[in-house]
Amino acid sequence: MTPGQDASAAAIAATLDHVGARLKRLRVQRQMSLTDVATSTGISKSTMSRLETGQRRPTLELLLALSHTYRVPLDDLVAAPEEGDPRLHLKPGHVKGRTVIPLTRQPDGMQAWKIIVPISNTIPERRTHDGHEWIYVLSGQLRFVLGDQDLLLGPGDVASFETTVPHWFGSTGDQPAEMISIFSRPGERMTVRTEPPRPA
Repeated sequence: MTPGQDASAAAIAATLDHVGARLKRLRVQRQMSLTDVATSTGISKSTMSRLETGQRRPTLELLLALSHTYRVPLDDLVAAPEEGDPRLHLKPGHVKGRTVIPLTRQPDGMQAWKIIVPISNTIPERRTHDGHEWIYVLSGQLRFVLGDQDLLLGPGDVASFETTVPHWFGSTGDQPAEMISIFSRPGERMTVRTEPPRPA
């Protein structure tokens, strides 16, 4: 084995050494027992225990099953962020022609995205789902259809709405628009903190 291969193998081993602790942390966060995970994945309790304590190296098959059960990307199980580094290195995706950049990692709870809407995205396709959404326009002009309303939002405009109402947002066709979207599921709401009123 060459020095380069030695270094690569050492890096892979170091990465896998962190997987066990991450698996245990995710299981605890999901409030699942070893029995719960075994039932969901088909991985035995003893194998799970050895994985979490680092006595067994995970295989791709095991990690795929666990990423599905814990509802996290496979990368989150094996790519540990640098210690003390608060930055998130998230990859943009494409949904219905829009560029969607996730701003949070949490599969549960409140989720945030930056969305770039191209000028081609002009045909309303209303949809409904459970939850509440808050959008903030960063740049461009955003066409926002909510129920019977057809609105135009510009930079700095904010909309907050129940997603059970048929809705769609897209381009006016003149220029791309950029926006921030924050979505919460039923029973969750954003908390706005303000300074308490000063005594008169």
